[in-house]
Amino acid sequence: MPTDPVGRFLAALDPDHRDVVSAKSREEQERLAEDWERELRADTDLDTLDELSPPAAEAEAARRVLGDR
Repeated sequence: MPTDPVGRFLAALDPDHRDVVSAKSREEQERLAEDWERELRADTDLDTLDELSPPAAEAEAARRVLGDR
């Protein structure tokens, strides 16, 4: 399991989105990972989902971040 924010963000993505994000610059990947971590901290609905399934909460936050792009 990756420990850096970008690695964790990439792991939360589905394979198609992972390929798209992996092709972006490191700077863009870091910005997306920061947005993703902010989404995980800020959304109370994800807190509940995180209690049930941390990977599902991370995947949902990743979808939301990429949906904003």
